Amino acid sequence: MVLSFLVQGQAPSNPILGFLPILLIFAIFYFLLFLPMQRQRKQQQKLLRELQPGNLVVTSGGVMGTIVSLDDETVILRVKPDNLKIQVTRSSVAGLVPEKK
Repeated sequence: MVLSFLVQGQAPSNPILGFLPILLIFAIFYFLLFLPMQRQRKQQQKLLRELQPGNLVVTSGGVMGTIVSLDDETVILRVKPDNLKIQVTRSSVAGLVPEKK
């Protein structure tokens, strides 16, 4: 009987403290997942803006080629060994191939 009286007599806790763990989880997700993804997306956009004819690139499909020409949306690549020219979207370029020394 005394125990039930003590439980009923407690003052209600602050509702903001109840949301604190949830806010903490969102902050952790932001710093561990979303922030690095935003940085990677900005780096990819910078790479795509700075493409120039003569760059050796690899596409997201794994095709390696040298840029012959490009415009706002497409890139024309020369692919070895037969020097085929293929047209791909600019966004399909995954990265630059480092030059061999």
